[in-house]
Amino acid sequence: MQKFPMTGSGLQRLEDELRMLKSIERPAIIRAIAEARSHGDLSENAEYHAARERQSFIEGRIAELEEIVSAAEVIDPASLSGAHVKFGAHVRLVDEETEQESLYQIVGVHEADIKEKRISISSPLAKALIGKKAGDTVSVPAPGGDRSYEILAVDYR
Repeated sequence: MQKFPMTGSGLQRLEDELRMLKSIERPAIIRAIAEARSHGDLSENAEYHAARERQSFIEGRIAELEEIVSAAEVIDPASLSGAHVKFGAHVRLVDEETEQESLYQIVGVHEADIKEKRISISSPLAKALIGKKAGDTVSVPAPGGDRSYEILAVDYR
């Protein structure tokens, strides 16, 4: 079985979603299907078909989350150290073209969230950063052409 590297907080978020789907969403959709069935002819019952479609999505997501959670390999970034970028690192970068600074954490594939500044270890930016240290410059392929970033700081918390 393939293991998925993940932070403890990332695993907790997935477990919370799984618990919510099983304890709240699944029972609610079962009630919605029963309600729609009580309305009669199922062949022309849009509520019934929408509820069944939602049920299919929920059951698929539950199966996916169960697989991910069971194969998670939790890595605590606070227990890591060093000057080089690796999984769990918080990396402060500056875009050499725009001079805009950013702070990202490198996390597992299933916990990445760009809005929260958590990038997947398999993303082009993370791949370019792995193994580098503060002061290094990396070039990252982007749709509008390569972007260059200078690493300002690397820390583990």
